[in-house]
Order: sequence, then structure tokens, then C-alpha cells
Amino acid sequence: MKKTPITILLIDDHEVVRQGLRTLLSLEKDLHIVGEASTVAAALTETARLRPHVVLLDMKLPDGTGPETCGQLLELSPDTRVLMLTSFADEAMVVGAVRSGAHGYLLKDVRAHDLTAAIRTVAGGQSYLDPRVAQQTLTWIRHQGKPGQTAPPQGLAQLSPQERAILPLLAEGKTNKEIAINLRLSDKTVKNYLAHIFDKLQVRRRTEAVAWYLKNVRSHSMIQNA
Repeated sequence: MKKTPITILLIDDHEVVRQGLRTLLSLEKDLHIVGEASTVAAALTETARLRPHVVLLDMKLPDGTGPETCGQLLELSPDTRVLMLTSFADEAMVVGAVRSGAHGYLLKDVRAHDLTAAIRTVAGGQSYLDPRVAQQTLTWIRHQGKPGQTAPPQGLAQLSPQERAILPLLAEGKTNKEIAINLRLSDKTVKNYLAHIFDKLQVRRRTEAVAWYLKNVRSHSMIQNA
């Protein structure tokens, strides 16, 4: 049975970037670009009209920012997945994108294979963070707390040690299988742990759990010593 192609909307204010992406992605049989936009206004119109599976969204547009646009796009089309594609590796921008509901964050100098893999990962319901920004962002977040701040944020205390160990891996964009391998668990066990985490944190999906983690976890010791 032939699989339905993943439909993609390109949102970037640079025509050369859009042309490059169109040329690259046209080589993939399961990826189909259905439209383009260079402004927030056009992005909203095209998203409402096309309802793409995935939106490749630039972090900065002439009439708005990526995070703001992401939130508006998801209001219009909740089933659409948003993958930020940007040249900005700033930690605060990554956090802002995740908090806005973005399902992935990728740098523009990514290799072609990794770009298509990220699109498929996000389209398949998983989250994706470029490894180059994931580690530095987590390090940055862990050092935001002031010395002596050891009280865990509300919600973290409800999690078991194993559930707390899963959160950082989730924030790094790892799949259930990768988490299972890292923690020496079965895929089914990881799935069950995630269900418990979502319930305890009162979130519905992986990106919301990642956003909660990025927003609330302030230091490495908070995770290590809780």
C-alpha cells in the first residue's frame, strides 16, 4: 500500500532558502511541498488553507517572530506539526520556540539527511531538537538557578526517580526506543512511564512535557539529587 506523502509548508522570508529547500525535498518521494510563505500573514493564510502535516518555520520573519507565529499556526491547525528551521542557536530562542508549542528545532546548516529525518520524526508524532542546540540549551537552563536554590518545582516531586531521568532525554529529542536503550528499559516500559509523566504534569503530549521541563528545571543538581 502506497503511503500518503508528508505535506510541507515552507515559511521563510528568503527566497533563495525556500528554493533550496524545495529542490532538496523534491528528491524525497514521501515529502511533498504544498506551499510557501514569506510573512506571518501569508503563513497563517496558507496554513488555514492547506492544513499541512509539517510547517518548516523560520525563527524571524518581517512581521513577527517564530514563537509567536508557531502559536498562531497551531491555533488554526492543531494537527499540524511545526519544525523551526533557523540559523539562530541562542538558548533562549530554543526555549521560546518549545514553549510556543514547536515540535522541533533545527539549524539551517543541517545536513540534508538529518533535515529529512527530522521532518519525518516530527511528522510521525515525535519531537526533535538539533543535537548541537540540545546540549548547550540544557546546560544553559541548568545554570540559571542561583546557589542555594534546591527546592524542586511544583510537579517534579511527584515524579519517581526513573520518571525524572526520562525528562532530560525527552528534552533532547530522543525517541522512546532511544530512551529505552539509554536507561536499559523496554519500549513498553518507557511508554508507560511517559503516560505517568504526562498525567502527573498535566500535559497531553511530548512537546508540552519538554516545555514544562525547560521552564521549570533550574539546575543539574535538581535532577541529580531529587
